[in-house]
Amino acid sequence: MAKGDRKRALRGRAGRMKGGRGSGRGSAGAVRLWGRHPVEAALKNPNRQHRKLWATREGIETLDGELPADFPVEYAEAIDLGRLVAKDAPHQGLVLECEPLDTVFLDDFAKGDPSQPVVVLDQVTDPHNVGAILRSAAAFGAACIVTQDRHAPPEGGVLGKAASGALETVPWVRVVNLARALDELADAGYWRIGMAGEAETILSDALPEGPVAIVLGAEGEGMRHNIAQHCDALAKLPISSVIESLNVSNAAAISLYAAATR
Repeated sequence: MAKGDRKRALRGRAGRMKGGRGSGRGSAGAVRLWGRHPVEAALKNPNRQHRKLWATREGIETLDGELPADFPVEYAEAIDLGRLVAKDAPHQGLVLECEPLDTVFLDDFAKGDPSQPVVVLDQVTDPHNVGAILRSAAAFGAACIVTQDRHAPPEGGVLGKAASGALETVPWVRVVNLARALDELADAGYWRIGMAGEAETILSDALPEGPVAIVLGAEGEGMRHNIAQHCDALAKLPISSVIESLNVSNAAAISLYAAATR
């Protein structure tokens, strides 16, 4: 977008912005995203419905591609954008309010492709961790991530920033019953490996040649007993004894790398 076009796209003037500070939920059920990568990815996502973009002049200049002429954009100063996002959030001069993504279903993405593992998260509720896992899932070509709807963070700016655009590209399947979803994966031909520090088997030895679902539990508590029972095998990462465990997002990244290079 040329500088002149970007300037003409700006609406309004600098001033107090409407909307309170928070983790990324906008008005009336909308999602609020911030930062160049999350906002740019959302703008490019044809499945995302947008409401409004608040931006600094410098922020608009960083966007790759043109906005439609009638796109609702409001010019603002950085300090004003700070009132729209979580405290001290690095908005980089861009805040986008949009609709949540549509619901997606497991059988639409779990196609049994050995090169595209499925990531299943059991009660991982920290948006930073889920966002980082989405980013790793995008990097290593995962088919989707699966969470239980009641025990996972909502879409929002904190998660979107951690995902660095992957929220728009990796399908996120939310289910009512995680154990039932694991049964569906088994029926689709997936070998379900639960990551557990107490396991005897190293992940590289547990990985099959065919489709795989990697199951990770929350930090500290790990997988629930019922979820572990719905796995075909339990495995661990070969980490040093000087540290007890890894952050769940780090464990997910290493596990996806292992699946990609088997």
